[in-house]
Amino acid sequence: MPSIATPSWLAPGIRPYHARWLRADLLAGLSTGAVVIPLAMAYATVANMPVQMGLYTCIFPVVMYAFIGGSRIASVTTSSTVSTLTASTMLAGGILIGSTDQRGDLVTLTLLVGLFLLFARVFRLGMLVDNISDMTLIGIKVAVGLTVMAAQLPKLLGVAPHPHTTGFFKVAWAALSDVPRASLVTVAVSAVCLAVLFVLTRFTPRVPGPLVVITIGIAVSAAVTFPAHGVALIPTVPSGFPTPELPHLDRHIVSLIPGALAIAVMAFLESIAVARTSRRSEDPRIEPDRELLGLGVASVAGAFFYSLPPAGGFAQTSVNLRSGARTQVSGLVMMVLAVLVAFFVAPILSLLPQAVLGAVVVIAVTRLVDIGGLRRLYRLNPRECFGALGVSLIGLAFGLIPAVAVAVAVTLLVVLHVVNSPHVVQVVRHDTGAWIERPEKAELIPADPLVLRCLVPLYAANVRPNIAAIRDAALGAETTPTTVVLDLVRQTVLESTVLHLLVDLDLELSGAGVRLMVSALPERALRTVQRTAWWHEVEADGRYHPDLDAAVDAVSRY
Repeated sequence: MPSIATPSWLAPGIRPYHARWLRADLLAGLSTGAVVIPLAMAYATVANMPVQMGLYTCIFPVVMYAFIGGSRIASVTTSSTVSTLTASTMLAGGILIGSTDQRGDLVTLTLLVGLFLLFARVFRLGMLVDNISDMTLIGIKVAVGLTVMAAQLPKLLGVAPHPHTTGFFKVAWAALSDVPRASLVTVAVSAVCLAVLFVLTRFTPRVPGPLVVITIGIAVSAAVTFPAHGVALIPTVPSGFPTPELPHLDRHIVSLIPGALAIAVMAFLESIAVARTSRRSEDPRIEPDRELLGLGVASVAGAFFYSLPPAGGFAQTSVNLRSGARTQVSGLVMMVLAVLVAFFVAPILSLLPQAVLGAVVVIAVTRLVDIGGLRRLYRLNPRECFGALGVSLIGLAFGLIPAVAVAVAVTLLVVLHVVNSPHVVQVVRHDTGAWIERPEKAELIPADPLVLRCLVPLYAANVRPNIAAIRDAALGAETTPTTVVLDLVRQTVLESTVLHLLVDLDLELSGAGVRLMVSALPERALRTVQRTAWWHEVEADGRYHPDLDAAVDAVSRY
């Protein structure tokens, strides 16, 4: 069958498209929509937003990601983590729940998230954020799961929420203190929904549990008139599309910035993890910068239509994958389904009990409390397990935004420690004639010439410790070699700082009677260094050769 061609920069999650995939994408889009749309509406309540905000997140961001994002399978709407951080950010910013400002400030928050993601794309920061460890991610997710569960207790019990109470312990204590005032009918509805969702999730995962309980909940509500029995319903859901809204650039914008940055980090981490785990072997490789661009554009576009900050979700993506989706066309099908719900089903949603949505959220976030992941960390490295628990406690005690800040800070410290550590090894010739790298920090074997290799490219942040390691290897041994051959095969780019320190190293070794030779510079770095007077001297002295064999042979002839 012929494929549908698109411009090379557009829609990597769709192109090339084959007509024979259309049936699979249609079915997958409908199946995924049956799970994702009610789940997104439930997550909107986690963010303390009206349910239609979750519905809008299934429309505008989905379209943008389908044509710009890099994953063929990932379902990008919103997630429990992002929704919880949205609620935390709004509360930290002093924004009142239910106020007009709240919706306008959501536009500002989602726009800020998108701008942070696009900023990270421009400066290619994807790989840095992507280095946040499993330890911190598992810890944050455990904190998110428990925090979200605690926040659903008022809905499950049928008691008034405490909108200004934050933190897991305070929220849980406030809700449990209200147990004597709980509505027995609401508790019964909650228990039935939790039981049905648990059974469907455990034994029939292909059945869209959220859709089933929401449909039954609406039907029973219409027949029984739940409010008369003390069961609260969700606010009225308007039909159709929202009128585009401009961001509120008022006094709240500064207070939203820390939360927006935390949301951008977590949205990216969740999305790229989802994209990688769902990638088939024949699909294109997932690139962090492409995901930053896709999420950033999706967030900016969705912001003006009251979308929650978008992110990839494991639950919805697993449904998409299990349903046989081939490309992001399945996401476009889901988007059409969401549009139909917005226009034709929205008024009926107003019959939905809040307890039903609370039950949907609780079951959805149980997977975040990853006991199996903690056990795995403990078996591999107990310190990582305790580190994850520490991150969880920070999130539970002080809030999720501080927990994300700790995760980013720890990652930066680890990266800087690794970057600033020397990675210089001795290279020796095997009996077969091949060059073998000796282990890092292994004791040097006396040799003349002494052949050393930098295992990582040198740049401003790591050049000094690596130059020091080369100097110590050359001058710190009992027997000083007459020649040091420095293999720079991994030095793809040469910065001025690196070049300056290499010149200083050459002068220092020369003053100690050691001749420095260089080998195997890649073409780009070689073109850079050839512009310097020092390199002209190196080449004139015969101290540069294209590979180690030529360099060592030249030493023997010297």
